[in-house]
Amino acid sequence: MALHYYCRHCGMKMGALDVPDLESEQLGFHRLTEEEKLDMIQYLPSGEIYVKSICEHCQEALDQNPDLHQYEKFIQ
Repeated sequence: MALHYYCRHCGMKMGALDVPDLESEQLGFHRLTEEEKLDMIQYLPSGEIYVKSICEHCQEALDQNPDLHQYEKFIQ
């Protein structure tokens, strides 16, 4: 199973894992609500999984400018 992590705000690829027998509980996905799972995780037919997260740069921008939380994408 290949997991790809991308920033939900700027789209930067943050990393990838290629682990054949990884369970969603090992990744912490079981702690997410159904709504969060739908928003953050995309399962492709090929078996790859894309996960939306927040990179360090965007988190820093959000910490310094809390009003940016209202925007899905704030870095162009």
